[in-house]
Amino acid sequence: MCCTPVARQRSTRCSRRRCKLAPARSPIGPDPFFNARTEQLAALALHHGIPAVYQFREFAAAGGLMSYGTDSLKEAYHLNAVYIGPILRGEKPGDLPVQQATKGELVINLKTAKALGLTVPRSLIARADEVIE
Repeated sequence: MCCTPVARQRSTRCSRRRCKLAPARSPIGPDPFFNARTEQLAALALHHGIPAVYQFREFAAAGGLMSYGTDSLKEAYHLNAVYIGPILRGEKPGDLPVQQATKGELVINLKTAKALGLTVPRSLIARADEVIE
């Protein structure tokens, strides 16, 4: 979005001047600040005509253009819990194996693409795990 919380901004609103200087695309990273505001961020991106790409499907389902990442926030938090359990039982974090999500999911919201005046290539639609129409 046009407002990235570099210094942990308290609001997702931004001045018109900053939005005019924003790039034509905007990746939204995995951050609790963003994760708690899926609908608000998707609405802001659409309102300002910014085709934003997200990591979790919840953003695309809320009206974002597309997402590519783990299946959902639920899976990401599950992977975190896999580490927390052994640490709470006394294991050293450095001794635990590195784990990551094993499946990426591409979700495309064609309704949002149409509202932004974008044409999504058929080859990309064919590769999508889910297409929201």
